[in-house]
Amino acid sequence: MRMRRTFYAALVYGTLSLGAVSFLLPLFWMISTALKADFQIFAYPPQWMPNPVVWENFKRAIDYFPFWLYARNTMIITVSVVVGQVVTAALVAYGFAKIEWPGRDVVFVFVLATMMLPSQVTMIPLFVLFQRMGWINTWLPLIVPSWFGGGAFNIFLFRQYFRTIPNELSAAARIDGCSEARIFAQIIFPLAKPVVATVSIFAFLWTWNDFIGPLIYLHSAEKYTLALGLRAFQQYSSTEWNLLMAGSLIVMLPIIVLFFLLQRYFVEGMAMSGLKG
Repeated sequence: MRMRRTFYAALVYGTLSLGAVSFLLPLFWMISTALKADFQIFAYPPQWMPNPVVWENFKRAIDYFPFWLYARNTMIITVSVVVGQVVTAALVAYGFAKIEWPGRDVVFVFVLATMMLPSQVTMIPLFVLFQRMGWINTWLPLIVPSWFGGGAFNIFLFRQYFRTIPNELSAAARIDGCSEARIFAQIIFPLAKPVVATVSIFAFLWTWNDFIGPLIYLHSAEKYTLALGLRAFQQYSSTEWNLLMAGSLIVMLPIIVLFFLLQRYFVEGMAMSGLKG
């Protein structure tokens, strides 16, 4: 029995290790390419370790296009979207989880059903709507929708987590004369740090890397995000792969830092939101 358990554990960990290596291999090649000189990129056989290591590629990548302008634009849009999605999704989810009203569960089913609607279906109607509102070539189409509900998936995560919080806390607060807004702001929402971290990471990741939205709505170069900047960099530089990989690594850095800072809350939020129905 002990040998069987040992063999099973070795098989599981071996499979997971192979999977981890297969996922990390493209990242390793990306880092290696970012540190190579021009003549090493297409060397055959492939040279995994750059020799010499060219750290200057990162400085050249930043200087090649207005990186800091695009980074500022991306940060403004991303922070606005993250705050909007977290706040409004939590408010809507609180209504579904903690307030009794007729047809609540039916409406929640319809909200979840919107997740099955592909974004490509609504792309043209939304563009026509924003065009008639005069929002084209502004950041408003990228920011404002996140302040109206925060998305069905985020509402689902918040609702599932709020349902794990005992109703006795809300009942005791109502007896003491607290309004629903105060109960949400001072009791329920502060207890939801894990799911706030989860939604924040998802929203940050999606918005920071979003390419289609800025491509559709932004026309002026001074309003570009980093995703559009990297694409323009690829077009104008005749694809200097080492500089492109260096720029891409710099763009990835905030996401990696954010995940490691909020990793504990992220794992906890995903676990608890998935266990309660």
